[in-house]
Amino acid sequence: MKRRDLLTGALAASLLPMLSACGRDARPIAERLAERLGDLPGGWTGANWERGHRLRGALPTWAAAAETPRRAQVLVLGAGIAGLACARRLRLSGVDVALLDLEDQPGGNSRGHRIGAGETLGAGLRCPLGAHYLPTPGPEAVEVRALLEDLGLARQEHGRWVFEERWLCHSPQERLWWQDQWVDGLLPPAETPEVQAQYHRFGELVDQARREVGFAMPSTHHAWTPAHQALDAQTFAAWLEAQQLTAEPLRWYLDYCCRDDYGADASQVSAWAGLHYFGSRHGFMSGEEREAVLTWPQGNGWLSERLAAPLADRFHGGRTALRVREERHGVQVLVWNADADTVERWEADQVVLAMPLFIAARLPEQPPAALTEAASAMRYAPWLVANLLLDAPPLERLGAPLSWDNVAYGGEALGYVNAAQQDLDPSRGPMVLTAYRALRESQRKDLLQDDWRAWAGRVLADLAPMHPDLPERLQRIELMRYGHAMSIPHPGLRGSAALAALRERAQGRLHVAHADLAGYSVFEEAFTQGEVVAARMLKRG
Repeated sequence: MKRRDLLTGALAASLLPMLSACGRDARPIAERLAERLGDLPGGWTGANWERGHRLRGALPTWAAAAETPRRAQVLVLGAGIAGLACARRLRLSGVDVALLDLEDQPGGNSRGHRIGAGETLGAGLRCPLGAHYLPTPGPEAVEVRALLEDLGLARQEHGRWVFEERWLCHSPQERLWWQDQWVDGLLPPAETPEVQAQYHRFGELVDQARREVGFAMPSTHHAWTPAHQALDAQTFAAWLEAQQLTAEPLRWYLDYCCRDDYGADASQVSAWAGLHYFGSRHGFMSGEEREAVLTWPQGNGWLSERLAAPLADRFHGGRTALRVREERHGVQVLVWNADADTVERWEADQVVLAMPLFIAARLPEQPPAALTEAASAMRYAPWLVANLLLDAPPLERLGAPLSWDNVAYGGEALGYVNAAQQDLDPSRGPMVLTAYRALRESQRKDLLQDDWRAWAGRVLADLAPMHPDLPERLQRIELMRYGHAMSIPHPGLRGSAALAALRERAQGRLHVAHADLAGYSVFEEAFTQGEVVAARMLKRG
């Protein structure tokens, strides 16, 4: 048998059990998907894990670098949102800054992408590679509000904030695949008085926690109290059990919310994190749309592109930081230049480590004790993001129409986003669906080693019951893998003394700026950490 025949057979075998609940057409769908996967264009995109894994091997010595170093007043290592925010603020304040990242494109988990470039689609259709929305910021998010104002996305009118209508998520916003049809919203329908009562009870508890404990976004702008510490000491699942909140639809929804924001379910994240998800934003709204969100075809890549714009001549991609040496009069950094295939040396007055803590702790020759301790406590969720190029919108089943966010009840996948939701073009031509999966930590190795078609098959198996003509519509699939996509706020992490010490660190020439300092990964936390570190450095002069 040819390799393609073997692959098709294996995929059919894996898809059939997952699709058996679809009805009489399950077998034909599985067979058509497997056949389509055999010659489907696509593959991995957007990440160079080999560059990051260079830190695992034998590292070059300082002597291997050229004697004359490259220099900047401030060197920011890592061009995710925190690094971009920090470097942008410093550059706009007149500081000579250089921004290095192992990837060729800045943005970290907030990068955008184009798929399907060619004669028909030109440069291709825009789509996200990671984070795809930003909730309209509340009063505590002063740094984020200032950014949105700078970018023309927000303004004050008659004492209230108004956001750019063009980029507020268009309706319909969310729908749930529930009992073989689509229903509005993501909260499962309460089909019994018991479920309805538990929805109501959980909403009351969230409101009570907002009043008595207090939550803010970003979380670092709210004082940490013994009440927060008590919630942080237990899992969200244990807290829910203690409140006798056991209804299956509620627990599934809360697990989904935790996996969506934290990459892990309620049995792994702290009760503080579970309540913070609702308490810092919109509360718990039964049967209603959530608060307004800003979104773009390329997701938060729209924001990262504009954060990077003032740094175009100061960004150096394909650079992997290997070693950092803090000295009396400056900081030396050993860097691998992937394009030149050589090692180079940089020096600066100050260095910002704007990267996940488990990486940041490996770079300094003498790391701060708090950095080492905090890094040892971190756990990270792997993620898979799949962009599916379709030649036309897929066949719709019963119920609510195609929405921006589309989720299936009961599954492990996080659903898919319609990247064209904000597009004002009414044509029914090609479109992109962006599917998300938060994986278990045990799947990290599989994510790295498995063939991309195997992961594509898993993604398509999730979507096929909802769109039976998917095999005919699908033209291409590109997958982005994140081995360590986001920090999991497990019990004890957010309230740790080590993280607090890193957030307050004001001595020395090394600084840390990353969403990890909040214990979890969202745009608001990352951007604020970058701004706070930049402001601290500017104040010191």
